[in-house]
Amino acid sequence: MGWGITGFLFGFLLLLLAPLAAVAQATATTGTSGAGLPPLTLNIGMDGIGQPKDVDVPKDVDVAIQVLFAVTLLSMAPSIVLLMTCFSRIVIVLSFVRNALTLQGAPANQVIIGLSLFLTYFVMEPVWSKVQTNAIQPYMEKKITSAQAVEEASKPIRSFMLRQTRPKDVDLFVQLAKIGPTAPEAIPLRAVIPAFIISELRTAFQMGFLIFVPFILIDIVVATVLMSMGMMMMPPATIALPLKILLFVLVDGWSLIVRSLLMSFGI
Repeated sequence: MGWGITGFLFGFLLLLLAPLAAVAQATATTGTSGAGLPPLTLNIGMDGIGQPKDVDVPKDVDVAIQVLFAVTLLSMAPSIVLLMTCFSRIVIVLSFVRNALTLQGAPANQVIIGLSLFLTYFVMEPVWSKVQTNAIQPYMEKKITSAQAVEEASKPIRSFMLRQTRPKDVDLFVQLAKIGPTAPEAIPLRAVIPAFIISELRTAFQMGFLIFVPFILIDIVVATVLMSMGMMMMPPATIALPLKILLFVLVDGWSLIVRSLLMSFGI
């Protein structure tokens, strides 16, 4: 990778120095001092392509700002998916399941994240349909402005987050923001989003605790049996791990976990 970066920098320097080398070669060939040659300039800016510099180009600047805003929004898209949807609760609960089974790499992180993404799409599809119908389509048809589209898109998302958020958490950020008593639909997203994240973490850890309880009981029973048999040198995990997997398979654990997760969102 170091050689690749070095080669790229070397090529970039050659690209910059190529015009100077051409000028020097032309000067040496013609025997002139190079006074009649045009000066070499390098312009970096937001001027429109093919337009004179003295022409006002607010439209090009506006397009450039829109492109910058779009790139910034794309860079924030992972955070939006992680923190403003049900993804965080699902992925935390599935991680608790793997830790409760004391399995290090099964299922792999890619499997857990992939399943979490598909479950997130299943839960959030009605919300995204409302966003598509109320905000994106009217904006694409030029019936509403971009500001109105953002406002219409935030309404179903705010409604979903408020349904999953404890009133105590919402009141906390409303008081810290000094907003005062207001209707739920008028609460700004800067107060709803952190309250929603805290509620999701609390709910996920509650579900994780309930998942851990039966597996901890298996560990205690196995450790007690081994001590009573005088097999204190044998690690309890050697016997407990197959029993945990067997219990999880017999009760159809993945179906129960996914069903509980989806029902926790009111589905």
